[in-house]
Amino acid sequence: MMRTIRNSSKLSMIALLVLLMFGGAGCKSKKKAMEAQAAAEKARLEQEAAAQREREAELKRQREAEEEAKRAAEARRETPAQKLDLYFSAIANSGNVNSANSSINEALSLFSSPDTPVLIVIAEENGQKDYDRPTTIRDYMNYLKDTKKNMNKIGNIKFDNTGKITELELIRQ
Repeated sequence: MMRTIRNSSKLSMIALLVLLMFGGAGCKSKKKAMEAQAAAEKARLEQEAAAQREREAELKRQREAEEEAKRAAEARRETPAQKLDLYFSAIANSGNVNSANSSINEALSLFSSPDTPVLIVIAEENGQKDYDRPTTIRDYMNYLKDTKKNMNKIGNIKFDNTGKITELELIRQ
């Protein structure tokens, strides 16, 4: 009987060792499974972070495009005085007659007529203005083309109901 107990205790020990080995192996596989799960979670988080960065970059590009569109719209909304000043400078600084004539024709579209009066203030004292001899806008722009000098700044502009210029006052500098 002692032998049976000894044999059974040896069997129990062997069984216990086998269980521990399988149990230990089971822990290792659980550990590997948890590591794999953690790696998958880390990869998923990295993908989400990359997607978020991409969305933020796209939003930034959209905002920049909108701001650029606003700046372009503001540039197109120049005042008539600014547009005229640019046309006058372009005509006076033109390198050839064709380019000056092209600028003149574009500028004339701002006026109600090519015969719109242009008054040039040569002196002003106590609210009284002295004018040079009146001219027309077409003659004035041809004068700029011939002399290549833009010596007057824009003073007062009068408009009609359609937004066209009906009278232009320039101030001699």
